Amino acid sequence: MELGFIWMVFVIIFGGAVALNWLLSSLNSWLYETKLGDKRFSLPPGDLGWPFIGNMWSFLRAFKSSNPDSFISSFVTRFGRTGIYKTVMFGNPSIIVTVSEASRRVLTDDERFKPGWPESTMELIGRQSFVCISYEEHKRLRRLTAAPVNGHEALSMYIPYIEDSVISALNKWAAIGEIEFLTELRRLTFRIIMNIFLSLESEQVMAALEKEYTTLNYGVRAMAVNLPGFAYHKALKARKSLVAIFQSIVDKRRERRKKQPSKSKQDMMDALLDVEDEHGGKLNDEQIIDILVMYLNAGHESSGHMTMWTTLFLQQHPEFFQKAKAEQEAIVKNRPATQKGLTLKEIRQMDYLSKVIDESLRLVTFSFVVFREAKEDVQISGYTIPKGWKVLVWFRSLHLDPETYPDPMVFNPSRWDGLTPKAGTFLPFGAGSRTCPGNDLAKLEISIFLHYFLLNYELERLNPGCPLMYLPHCRPKDNCLGRIRRVSNVGCIDRTNKEKKRIESADGFA
Repeated sequence: MELGFIWMVFVIIFGGAVALNWLLSSLNSWLYETKLGDKRFSLPPGDLGWPFIGNMWSFLRAFKSSNPDSFISSFVTRFGRTGIYKTVMFGNPSIIVTVSEASRRVLTDDERFKPGWPESTMELIGRQSFVCISYEEHKRLRRLTAAPVNGHEALSMYIPYIEDSVISALNKWAAIGEIEFLTELRRLTFRIIMNIFLSLESEQVMAALEKEYTTLNYGVRAMAVNLPGFAYHKALKARKSLVAIFQSIVDKRRERRKKQPSKSKQDMMDALLDVEDEHGGKLNDEQIIDILVMYLNAGHESSGHMTMWTTLFLQQHPEFFQKAKAEQEAIVKNRPATQKGLTLKEIRQMDYLSKVIDESLRLVTFSFVVFREAKEDVQISGYTIPKGWKVLVWFRSLHLDPETYPDPMVFNPSRWDGLTPKAGTFLPFGAGSRTCPGNDLAKLEISIFLHYFLLNYELERLNPGCPLMYLPHCRPKDNCLGRIRRVSNVGCIDRTNKEKKRIESADGFA
């Protein structure tokens, strides 16, 4: 009798749990799909998850585990390899796209798709930043800011400062001994981007800004819970601090320019203050600050992380390391005796190193997803993407597709020999009109660092088996704890005495 009662209670509890799960799983479908009428029958397959939460728990669980790809794999397992799935992410009904042709269309069709970043992200990055503004405004600001960031003249101008910063940093790290390699690289790339945009080298201000940016980034991919203790709440406070610091910088720059007018633009801040549209309108402080928040964040996070990963991959594969090093030695050997340091022409001749960097960008996929929103009902691959729904282009799936990249988890720069990626299969900096505006600058920084590292240094990791974290970006949990060792000056033997003195001077500045 007692055993029968226990079984009855168990059945009731189990049945209640199943019914509750069915009810919760059906609420999002009722909330988002019913209003679509017959169009709901042409939605992609998928899972809308529970009310409010959607699939955020499974997303966060996967990306906080050792297998972030299990999130997409669960959709493939349950619904097949359709490449397009419905879900609810970051509080919005969404379509996840994991195949190249659909991704290319979403990213390049500005008539039917617009930026679709979550409200929480826009609140953190800024509603006047490049990721949030309209197509027309984005096109105008991109045109005005492209040359000072990615132009041939600008890149050539940045090289000496980047060189001296890299040389000094490597010399300093080798003398220190044990360092967090990623932490130091982020500081280096932050110093570079701060100089380019603000001509600022104040250690105190840079340390304060970098600390706030670190907190901000942890909130970008978090659930938008604005309560003390949660990542998003901390990120909002960091955003407020960043705005206050940048407002102070803008105010001081405006005051200085009034007292000492100059016809020449010294940095990106001057360019933003001077820029005018066809009607003579200038950017207001909110626009300038939001542009700075975005550029300075993207300009050091991606470069710092990808420099670390490319260095690690080369260090782990001696055959690739030696091939990349030989290329750099040849560049130095063939340099005219009167030349001082690297030139943009030499950097663009680093064919093998470019393949190494591209392979690192593919394998790591620094930005694993980008957000768009359908401006109208759109048909893609036989499915309907309803107006107002978000579209998440899942870069990570594109870059790890075994049909495009055999053995996708293997680091192999040789896969790029003679390979021209099909449109939509290689998107480290996005695609279309909203391609990352600082992509050339980022690759320039990585190339200059690797040039000097390959010639004269090696990295010894202290915890080579350290597990990885995937949020907000992929990195070792110990921030790549290790030692930088000076191993050779072979690559420098053909430098002139004048060039050697320039490098020694830069080393001593540290």
